[in-house]
Amino acid sequence: MPALSVALTAAIGAMAGAAARPVVFARSVPAPAAARNSCPHCGGTVLDRWLPVLPASGRCPACAQAIGPRPLVPEAAAAIAFAAIASGGANGWFAAAQYWVAAFGVALALIDIAVQRLPDVLTLPACGGTLILLTAAAMAGEPGSLGRAAAAAAVLTAVFLLMAFAGAMGLGDVKFAPAVGALLGWSSWTVLFWGAAAGFIVGAVSEVARMAVGRARRSHVSFGPYMVIGALAVSVTS
Repeated sequence: MPALSVALTAAIGAMAGAAARPVVFARSVPAPAAARNSCPHCGGTVLDRWLPVLPASGRCPACAQAIGPRPLVPEAAAAIAFAAIASGGANGWFAAAQYWVAAFGVALALIDIAVQRLPDVLTLPACGGTLILLTAAAMAGEPGSLGRAAAAAAVLTAVFLLMAFAGAMGLGDVKFAPAVGALLGWSSWTVLFWGAAAGFIVGAVSEVARMAVGRARRSHVSFGPYMVIGALAVSVTS
């Protein structure tokens, strides 16, 4: 894809990241707490009901204390993800599904890092939208298999559910699994295997690195970010 098109797509991704910023702030609360809209430092309302936006600085407009994701992190993460998808050469409805998973994945990853949870308000539309877009891809005759995508979503969800019962994974990861499984399974069972495995590989390498510098969490690993990175990396390069 021409560099200009990739750059424009990255700019769209940055806008998606900016839109995700207030969602990440609102939902970065421990379960079952309700979404927040006020500053935890000064108590002032920071999210307007009709136009919820936050400055890219990640600071409260009133007291200037840090309240949201770090400066430009959602914007940069989404821009990189969108640019990678555009560079991968996919188009049509399948590419739309990739962008959909990336947009929700950035928000979910940042929330998971902050409070170790993937809220239903994001995982459910992520899954539903992915399946709708893949259905559109099948109706348009794009290369891939909707039946395999649905089966892959069920398989990956079942595997993650078993891991959750064993205490190795959270239910939020299970609820996001249909989106990841469907996106990967659309292409092939091999892509599903490597896309799922990539999340565990990236997670293992990252956690070992964090342990080496003394920053690893001892009680819980936020798997959401690794899940998103692994799935998109394999989906884009397959």
